[in-house]
Amino acid sequence: MNQPATPANWNMAHMLAESIRITGIVQGVGFRPTVWRLAQQAGITGKVLNDGQGVLIHAWGQLQALEQFVATLETEVPPLARIDQITRSPLTPQVYAVPEEFSIAASDTSIIQTSATPDAATCPQCTADVQDPFGRRFRYPFTNCTHCGPRFSIIRAIPYDRTNTSMQPFTLCGDCQQEYNDPANRRFHAQPNACYDCGPRVELARLDGQPVCLESLSLLDDIDAACTLLQNGHILAIKGIGGFHLACDATNEEAVENLRQRKQRYGKPFALMARDLDVIHRYAQLDEAEKTLLQSAEAPIVLLAKALQPPPGKQRGFGIAAGVRPKDLLPIADAVAPGQNTLGFMLPYTPLHQLLLKRMNRPIVLTSANRSDEPQVIDNAEVSKRLSGIAEFVLWHNRDIVNRVDDSVVRIVLNQPRILRRARGYAPAPLPLPKGFEQAPDSLAMGAELKNTFCLIKNGQAMLSQHMGDLEQAETYADYRKNLNLYATLFQHHPAIIAVDAHPEYLSSKWGRQQAEQHKIPLIEVQHHHAHIAACMAENQLPLDSGPVLGVALDGLGFGKDGTIWGGEFLQADYVQAKRTGLFKPVAMPGGTQAIREPWRNTYAHLMAEMGWPALKMNFGQLELVQFFEQQPLDTFNAMLKKGMNTPLASSCGRLFDAVAAAIGICRAMVDYEGQAAIELEAMVDQDTLHHEDDALAYPFAIPYLSANGLPYIEPLAMWQAILGDLILNTPATVMAARFHKGLAKAIVAMVRKLTTEQGERMINRVALSGGVFQNKTLLEQIVNRLEQENYQVLLHQHVPTNDGGLAFGQAVIAAARILQGGDAHVSRNTWSNH
Repeated sequence: MNQPATPANWNMAHMLAESIRITGIVQGVGFRPTVWRLAQQAGITGKVLNDGQGVLIHAWGQLQALEQFVATLETEVPPLARIDQITRSPLTPQVYAVPEEFSIAASDTSIIQTSATPDAATCPQCTADVQDPFGRRFRYPFTNCTHCGPRFSIIRAIPYDRTNTSMQPFTLCGDCQQEYNDPANRRFHAQPNACYDCGPRVELARLDGQPVCLESLSLLDDIDAACTLLQNGHILAIKGIGGFHLACDATNEEAVENLRQRKQRYGKPFALMARDLDVIHRYAQLDEAEKTLLQSAEAPIVLLAKALQPPPGKQRGFGIAAGVRPKDLLPIADAVAPGQNTLGFMLPYTPLHQLLLKRMNRPIVLTSANRSDEPQVIDNAEVSKRLSGIAEFVLWHNRDIVNRVDDSVVRIVLNQPRILRRARGYAPAPLPLPKGFEQAPDSLAMGAELKNTFCLIKNGQAMLSQHMGDLEQAETYADYRKNLNLYATLFQHHPAIIAVDAHPEYLSSKWGRQQAEQHKIPLIEVQHHHAHIAACMAENQLPLDSGPVLGVALDGLGFGKDGTIWGGEFLQADYVQAKRTGLFKPVAMPGGTQAIREPWRNTYAHLMAEMGWPALKMNFGQLELVQFFEQQPLDTFNAMLKKGMNTPLASSCGRLFDAVAAAIGICRAMVDYEGQAAIELEAMVDQDTLHHEDDALAYPFAIPYLSANGLPYIEPLAMWQAILGDLILNTPATVMAARFHKGLAKAIVAMVRKLTTEQGERMINRVALSGGVFQNKTLLEQIVNRLEQENYQVLLHQHVPTNDGGLAFGQAVIAAARILQGGDAHVSRNTWSNH
């Protein structure tokens, strides 16, 4: 048997010394103890330490041992770590005394270039600790280690030490301190490490101030008592990692409806949490990729197709465990996700949630604790003020939440997880930038108005913030500004350039302009849809000097360079500039933003643009849709349309979805939340029609040219004629929804073909798809499959949201690219062409 190499048996003539630099997510994740363990196994001596660039190793050993050591480092990465690069360089042995052992050295507090680490779901080892009745952490709800637990949500400043987190008030007991000091222990330098003797405590309380009679609810503890309250139909506020949630039994129709009314969230789906995969499987379809995602360290909300209901007496095989009571087989309340064919499920991601659901054989609603459109509550002091009248009880604790972090939302599309909301578990982990951006200046991109995130560039990486929300809410805007300061502190970031959306009224853009002026920092304005495409390019690692792509940017609206509203754009784009080469037909939005809230206005505007009222009335007057129009103040609307008063033109794909949904009868009069009509239209799609081989079932579109600028556009006249005909024939709405999705996908691919081909020769082969409309799984799959059949290289989002949550990433890389390409802020504002 080969003995490990040690200083005593080294052949000094073949002994080597190396400096090994590791960058990535390598601090605060148990990386140094892993290095220490692997060095022991390989017989390497030396030291490992954290410094301003990541982890630095000085290693002495024979060549074979060093090679084995480095190879093992790459394969045995701790669960929360990510290695971006390993750089090896020689050390001169004569300069350094050869150490006798391998040690973990004190950190070098040089300039910080590393990242803060996202919060992580409870690891299997900590779960086992919590469930071990003979262990000292049995049922302790704050159990964690270097592989799991709170990180970003508790940090106040750098470096990431206990004193700079909300664990500072909790002094480690002797046992926890011993774990903290032991490099062989997985709690070595775990900053939130705690137990019953020294850590945070949980408490169940009534929000009316009256005492809780625990004995009548549980013989165990406050968490188990809270479970009893949920089972009995009560609404609870529960303090999680990144904020408070509101919870109730998801199968209790009355409780769910009460929660909707009290929270003033009338239509938007609620997120669900279930104890385990077996419970989820009763209510949703699950494949292996979705199971993996649910059980990952990120533990996001995963959008799942609703399960087909098992026939009576044939429930075996639907994940129903032995001993489950009939009342645990109740269906999900209709009020959980009205108008949806999906459910958003997550698994318990803290010991507190695991213990809460231990006796819960059915799902619970777990939605952010706030009234609609307000930020999530994070402070114990806010609970009584903001949640009284919504929740009856609160399960809270005395560890502060420093940074608000919502639950992330992910969906498996085309066999890959695609982030729709990037927050807990993902932010603020850095995103690598493509080749050519290594020398990018420190940049700050301010993001959009809705679904806001912001983005920092530093040292060739992008730090995209967690989801902020809609900035038009004063509390959200204040939280946005707070987080800008936090990130500047955590990453020691001093921007050399600020990028903003070109919209003159976005609050994020106004703040960016103000900061640029106040601090004398160059400012770059970025067109909304160019930012979408650039984000997709950068995520797919297209080098800075790569040629142009054809970008298809489809969303609700974005400010166009011609002063109109854009939202259905075909752009020939690279990182520096973009040229508008095609679009959706511009149609008026009667009442401006009111048309977003009342989808029928878009239907009416489209039909007036295509055929006018006399023809519509004469040919289709018997339709219920036309009779609905007649009940509206049409004289006023017609005058607005004729004079162009408060009726901005919009080439918006999102508004086309609204118009079609309202025509079919979906959310016609009013929507309760952004995108509701389009989401419910997709949910209604008949799959047999959608996947039928006959493309003639697709609604027809044409591609003529605009007289104003000569650009090709997608003309929906034939589609509207077909829809009105289907309404006369009483064609099922499900079939109409499928025909629309299929026809729109065909039209978009036809436009791509037209714009990438000259005289029969393909000039551009890469197509980037971005914008909120591509959250639509049905449309995205239809377009991608058709494009790939024609051998296009299709670029899609995966780690960055395709909606406005990814916009800041695109703004940042455009700003950096313009500087790197030799431009300046003033010149770069003009690198855009409308034709």
